[in-house]
Amino acid sequence: MAKVISINRSDTKGVIKTPQKEGIFIEDFGLKDDAHAGKWHRQVSLLAKESIDIMRKDIPNLSNGDFAENITTEGITLHTLPVGTRLKIGDTIQEVTQIGKVCHKGCAIKQKVGQCIMPTQGIFTKVIQGGLIKVGDSITVMEEDDVYTS
Repeated sequence: MAKVISINRSDTKGVIKTPQKEGIFIEDFGLKDDAHAGKWHRQVSLLAKESIDIMRKDIPNLSNGDFAENITTEGITLHTLPVGTRLKIGDTIQEVTQIGKVCHKGCAIKQKVGQCIMPTQGIFTKVIQGGLIKVGDSITVMEEDDVYTS
């Protein structure tokens, strides 16, 4: 079963994020009080624990949020989801808008961990339906005919 294992936020872009037990995700904006939130296509970033575990072989002290992901997941291969896929996460519905990204020069994450896996393993979503997400909440890939209401 796919689930949320960490929700992470920061006040500044390009830095590691601090884990928290839950977060309020605002429709067409992102995680409340997070530096990356806004009216654009990369409102929420997600990274799988399984991807982080690959890096932990070389850097064992990595924590959730170290790659600046808003949501750390387990049990789902995020980077294989096509753009346009909708995910039911906690009370929210989110749509995949981008797979990976180009890291900017001087990134605090790359400086700390030596390399970044977000360019190939991370995904970005926009919030279609806002709501609360808590650690332990399930993640479901929605079918095209699924309809959820708040």
